Amino acid sequence: MKMKTGRSGGYTCKSLRGHTGRVVGLVYLQGNSAQCPDLRNSRATLCSASTDGTVRAWDIQNGVPLWCSPKQSPLTTIIADERNEVVITADSTGLVKTWQGESGQEVASFSTGSPLCSLLQYNTNNNWFLTVGTSQGSVCTLADSALTKRSSVMVCDSFKVNTLLVSRDKKWITAGTKDNDDLSPKVIYTESLTSPSEDEDPLCQSLPVNGCQACVFIPTQPARLALIHRNGLSNNKALTVFDVSLKKTKYKSEIQVQQVESFPLTLKTWSTQVLLEAADSNCLVLAAGQELYVYSLKGALLANFKDHTMPITSISVDSFRVVTASQDLSLRVLTWRKDSGNGTLESQYHLLGGSHTVSRGFTHVACDYSSLTASAEGKDGKDVLKVYSFTS
Repeated sequence: MKMKTGRSGGYTCKSLRGHTGRVVGLVYLQGNSAQCPDLRNSRATLCSASTDGTVRAWDIQNGVPLWCSPKQSPLTTIIADERNEVVITADSTGLVKTWQGESGQEVASFSTGSPLCSLLQYNTNNNWFLTVGTSQGSVCTLADSALTKRSSVMVCDSFKVNTLLVSRDKKWITAGTKDNDDLSPKVIYTESLTSPSEDEDPLCQSLPVNGCQACVFIPTQPARLALIHRNGLSNNKALTVFDVSLKKTKYKSEIQVQQVESFPLTLKTWSTQVLLEAADSNCLVLAAGQELYVYSLKGALLANFKDHTMPITSISVDSFRVVTASQDLSLRVLTWRKDSGNGTLESQYHLLGGSHTVSRGFTHVACDYSSLTASAEGKDGKDVLKVYSFTS
């Protein structure tokens, strides 16, 4: 309730300092998820990765550091595994490492040789996998805690893979690049990556669109993908929704990609960065420039918010709320109204992140059930984490 209203006195704000570089990502471990909140246990651990070459873990409630990894090359990305026991990072040399979330102990490492990696972790048939997108355009899949290499597949030759997602049923991986409007993203049958056949090529198919600026799998469907792409030969954008399935015959299996919906996007900005997330209410949340849009899967614009004075840099979406972080050094909290089936979003309040004399704005935001954390870009090159903890 206090996170919904955001009144002063309903939360505390702490600044966590320790990184001496840019923060490249934030992930919650042991956080209270909106799906299964345990309000008696408000212990949450947040991990942050930085260009200073370290991962740091923080006790969110008390605002204190828990552990810091040994220094390495500048980190470029961080994710948490599905069970939230392991943190996974990649650095600027292409070294992928896994860390025990509780202790910070290094578990394993694997060198991809790629200066920029995208990471995707998923569990299928009770097995743990990590798929890594490389700067050279391939996806490499590693298995189990030892990071044993299972496969490598070329997706977009000589362009970096910076789109990498897994479907809700874990049967499909989408991989592609945002750096070339002519290259279509591909869907790959997950089994082709995790259990490759020596005598068969991986089951893989390009989507029938030009380029990909953002995409997301719909959380309520087994394998429904929404993506923003160039609309024909024009510079305008369109959003298309596909269902992905496997058709098996006696002699072969083939991927079927069926278009469900497609509609033009009338965005007021030419912003290159478009952020796209999907909500449980079967609607899409899109941020471009200073504005936030909510679309139905049919293409109806359900809501449009312009709460920020500078571009939105990061969004966090769950079944309770949407949080936007902006270069204007504020967070905006919006909440879903449960009384309607079509996902009505209501704008609630701002959280301010300090002064523009020392910060350039927020760059990342992450949330659990009782707190919000955002990284503020320091003008001195040292980013600071701002933690807003709501009291129960």
